Amino acid sequence: MDDLIDNSAAEARNKQLAAFKSTLVSVFVNIGLTITQVFTGLYAGSQGLIADGIHSLTDLLADFVVLLTNHHSGKEADDDHHYGHQRYETAASLFLGASLLVVGFGMLWRAGEKVIEPPPLGQIQVTALYVAIAALIIKELLFRYMLAVATKVRSSMLVANAWHARSDAASSFVVAVGIAGALLGFPILDSVGALIVGLMIARTGWQFGWNALHDLMDRSATEEENLKIQEIILSTEGVKGLHELRTRKTGDMILVDVHIEVDHAITVQQGHEIALSARNRIMKELPVLDVMTHLDPI
Repeated sequence: MDDLIDNSAAEARNKQLAAFKSTLVSVFVNIGLTITQVFTGLYAGSQGLIADGIHSLTDLLADFVVLLTNHHSGKEADDDHHYGHQRYETAASLFLGASLLVVGFGMLWRAGEKVIEPPPLGQIQVTALYVAIAALIIKELLFRYMLAVATKVRSSMLVANAWHARSDAASSFVVAVGIAGALLGFPILDSVGALIVGLMIARTGWQFGWNALHDLMDRSATEEENLKIQEIILSTEGVKGLHELRTRKTGDMILVDVHIEVDHAITVQQGHEIALSARNRIMKELPVLDVMTHLDPI
């Protein structure tokens, strides 16, 4: 039992450290991109590049939210939070989903304005295109790095922040296409690309926000996880059956409640050992925070 607690604590620490490092990388990248894009946009006469630089600046807010949440979600259980503070991650995912929605609708709004009043030709220098392409590559690499870390530590909050970085890459793509179109004499391409990408970003934001909202309302674990829990319990020596298996998400962890059926003739101690064995096996194989068992004699 102590080994399980130690492993769980070590996993939480590793998750917290990975989140801190990856988010810190994002902070420095966004600071560098903001400065480069804004100053190049002013020099090269590209309003799109300036706007993309400001967009990178807004991502710093998301990064700081993740850092703050990462600090709080890693706290141990206390008198006011008996199950720990994992739901800080769910709240952060909800916030990041909402921010993606705002970014997506903002891009749609700007694209609509450009369709109505296209920008004048000949005002953008080719330097802006180089910076926009470089920003696109850097943001895509940042997204892949952050998503790999998020997947490794199984953090929905970091996954949401990674896709927030992908929205920046999409924004840079729109800017690059718009600049290239302006240089070739077709500024309308910027508006078409912005509409498509804006819809993609808004859709991603809706999915993250909706999933986080369901988690806050005690959504159950996935069907695959529930079946795995059931399989582990039934394969535990001494278990005759189970019923009323219920699960709910708390952050990226799972809380389990289940009635385990055992032989009516065994002692209380033997029943307790069977339930404890099933609990330990579940917590070892799945991201489960706690398992509450009730013994039913048959």
